[in-house]
Amino acid sequence: MHMNHLDDKVTVSPQITVEDVAVIAAEGFDALMCNRPDGEDPTQTPWAEIEAAAQAAGMKTYYLPVQSRPEAETAAAAFAEAVAENDRLFAYCRSGTRCQLIYQAALAQG
Repeated sequence: MHMNHLDDKVTVSPQITVEDVAVIAAEGFDALMCNRPDGEDPTQTPWAEIEAAAQAAGMKTYYLPVQSRPEAETAAAAFAEAVAENDRLFAYCRSGTRCQLIYQAALAQG
């Protein structure tokens, strides 16, 4: 699993699996966010499965799927709230880029 550390609080990555959640939790992340809609790719792990693993690991979860630029702009405020509520947030989407763009928009609003 490739992790892109954006700063001390936020790390993003491409699509993860249920097995990756244990690694993410062991790295000290206390929250997990998905910015990818379920069904975007037929092979992706559904959010419900990843969310269950994250909650079992004691992590707070956020499902904030984004498919368009207007959705990304709206998601930026919610992303900023999630960052403020947690010590370390791990977010994923198809490639990690969508998460990074939403986080940059959140920073610009703030």
